[in-house]
Amino acid sequence: MSTAVRIYDESNIATFVSARAGETRIWQSISFLQCDHDYAASLRDAAQFGIRYVLLGIPEDIGPRANCGQGGAELGWRAFLKRFLNQPDNQFLSGDKILLLGEVDTQAIQTRALSLDNTNSEQLAQLRALCADLDNQVIATLAPIFAAGLEPIIIGGGHNNAFGILQAHFEASKRAAGAINFDPHADFRACEGRHSGNGFSYAHQAGSLSHYHVIGLHEHKNNQTILTQLQNAGFGFSSYQAIKTRQTLSLSTSLDKALATMPSDIPLGVELDVDAIVGMPASALTYQGFTTSDAEYFVYRMAQARHAKYLHLCEAAPARHPLGEQAGIEHCGQILTNLANAYLSTRQQRR
Repeated sequence: MSTAVRIYDESNIATFVSARAGETRIWQSISFLQCDHDYAASLRDAAQFGIRYVLLGIPEDIGPRANCGQGGAELGWRAFLKRFLNQPDNQFLSGDKILLLGEVDTQAIQTRALSLDNTNSEQLAQLRALCADLDNQVIATLAPIFAAGLEPIIIGGGHNNAFGILQAHFEASKRAAGAINFDPHADFRACEGRHSGNGFSYAHQAGSLSHYHVIGLHEHKNNQTILTQLQNAGFGFSSYQAIKTRQTLSLSTSLDKALATMPSDIPLGVELDVDAIVGMPASALTYQGFTTSDAEYFVYRMAQARHAKYLHLCEAAPARHPLGEQAGIEHCGQILTNLANAYLSTRQQRR
């Protein structure tokens, strides 16, 4: 059994769920992994029994803090579970092909990281080293999921985890993937030590990312070095200003453009940083962004692509809500659930 993942059973969600007479809720129809010995073999067995989608949490804020940013992203997974699991199971979304796997076991590494100050250069370097350690745990957890032919929906933590996800896919398939990222930031900073701002540049350097396009890139939140590195790599973007400020490009047209850059014979990763959504409690809270409906539409369009392989929702930070953590958990839980629903319901209807 992998030591990188905490595998859930019903006891792990007992405090999040409730029942109602006369209806079945998602938590009552999803599956848990029966894993007595071999993690990878158990995932293959789950696929043979009809499981198609795997819910996985990464409760950490190491990556954002290692990027000199705010913490709080470790609570996104918990917020999601409380809302998602209590939805009704119905004709629009059923839990019968969904596996609630659990979470990457970040407890020890997260505890070590919490003692470090990201304004101190020596401790910042230690945070970045811990982020690299986290990469290894993410890869160990996700590679067997991809190898089993399952589609993970990864919730929580910083956008640093895009690197681990793409590397895991590469290890499992021996194929580089493309990614379309709904995000004001390209996360293509220099490979200066691992953090949430360079997941895609590290993946490109490692050979696990072959095609990349950013939707909603903010023209004033990315330095020239980032923009030049994107261009030199042959990657593109559709800016927030083009879509929302100047309105020379519609969101729908920008998605058409992004999908056109992704050959249909390569795997596609669907990436969404919730700090693209206006007012969303996130590691980089913004009051200038896209609506939740825009983000749902992005996920819906990406999920229609036959070659989509995963959904990654990151950077939700409930404690960043202006009214406090509890309000943030409610807010983040609802939005993360809506985004996961857009992916799952679209994929289920395609089959």
